[in-house]
Order: sequence, then structure tokens, then C-alpha cells
Amino acid sequence: MNYLTEKNNRVYICGNIVSDAVFSHEVFGEGFYEFFVAVPRLSGQKDILPVTVSERLMGGGMSKGAEICALGQFRSYNKIENGKSRLMLTVFIREVLDMRLSKNPNSIVLSGYICKPPVYRTTPFNREIADLLVAVNRSYNKSDYIPAIAWGRNARFVKNLAVGDKIALSGRIQSREYQKKQPDESFLTMTAYEVSVSKLAAFDEDSDFDIDAEFDLYSVPASHDGAYGEVAPRENENDKRA
Repeated sequence: MNYLTEKNNRVYICGNIVSDAVFSHEVFGEGFYEFFVAVPRLSGQKDILPVTVSERLMGGGMSKGAEICALGQFRSYNKIENGKSRLMLTVFIREVLDMRLSKNPNSIVLSGYICKPPVYRTTPFNREIADLLVAVNRSYNKSDYIPAIAWGRNARFVKNLAVGDKIALSGRIQSREYQKKQPDESFLTMTAYEVSVSKLAAFDEDSDFDIDAEFDLYSVPASHDGAYGEVAPRENENDKRA
């Protein structure tokens, strides 16, 4: 299946490789490697994103310090650490590009189902936030579980969604460091990866929603607040949109 027809999970990134490629796993004799890519935000900061790529796509120019522009999918898998299952996320590259396709170096479009009740909260500065987990179907009866975070009016929209609701969203993949307390009272710096939502919509049937018309993978957000990547969603009274 041509991944370009898989409209429910599309990623475009362009940045610099910041680590050496490390062998990850092998499937049917095909080896896959992992490394990290620093992708600039529109604010000037950078997200350090994990990337997985087949040995078929790796060339001599795919080394530490080189620029890479690619299309792919945001995928999840479970990894056992210290006897516990941990959700891991990676940008799975499907095509390496010869040139930049957009001024926006970090863009994602997803369509899936709410699989956990959204968590709505406000910060001490009264900024509204909502966390959600989206199940995105993949070929061969597999699913990817993608965490996402919405802000402001998007967050108020998300808090009213229920498990099983079908949504589509666009935004960027962000990395975020946090401190995790250890049994010996020390703290370990961890990195979380999630989709920072810029635009989203809820709908019932695929036939009622044209994801290509509503979400352009290569577009640059109309506005950007630098810190969170929120944009002002479009008003449309006829659809259930944030």
C-alpha cells in the first residue's frame, strides 16, 4: 500500500541529524535504524525527535550533522523497562526527500479515535490545557496510540469529547523534558513526545469529512505563539470544530 493514500497518519519533518544511527530491529530481513533529528520551531527553539528509518533508505549523506527532509508517520510501540511497559514514539520515515517542501519544518496530520477520557486543566497563569490520547489505525490491523496536547479554545473543545469520538487534527510533534522522581528520592530527566494541536475537528463518518481539504500537511500556521505552537482555529458554525 502506498503510504500517501494512508491519510490518517502523515508527517513531514526537516531538520539536522544530531546523533549516530543505532541498529533498532529487523523485520523479514530488513534492518531498521534509529537516530535523533533536531527540528526547528517557528519560534527559533528546536524539538529533538526520535526517527526510525529502513536500511534501504539510508545513504552516505544520512550521518550526524546532515540535514534530512522526509515524509512518514508518527508511530508508537511498547517497550518493557524495569518490568513495566512504556509507550515509545518515533517518526517512521517512509520517504527521504531531495528538497524542502514547506517553510514549516514540522507538520503532522492525524485522524483517529479518542481512546482515553481527555484531561482538562489550567496552569497557574490560567492557561487552558487538555491532554488526549488518539488511536490511529494502521495497516494489518495495527494501531498507533498518539498523545496530543491542546491549548486555549482547542482545549475547551477537547474536554467535551468522549472515548470513541472520531477526530482529525493537525499540528507539530514536540519534545518536552520533565523530571521523574525515583525510588531513592532522586530525579531523572525524561523526554516526552506529543502532538501540539493547532487545529482539530470531530466528525462521525469519513464521507462527511475531507481531511485533505481541511488539513494541509505543508501549510505554515497563520499565527504562532512561540511557546506552545497554538494557532487560531478557523470559525465554522456548520461543523464540530474547535
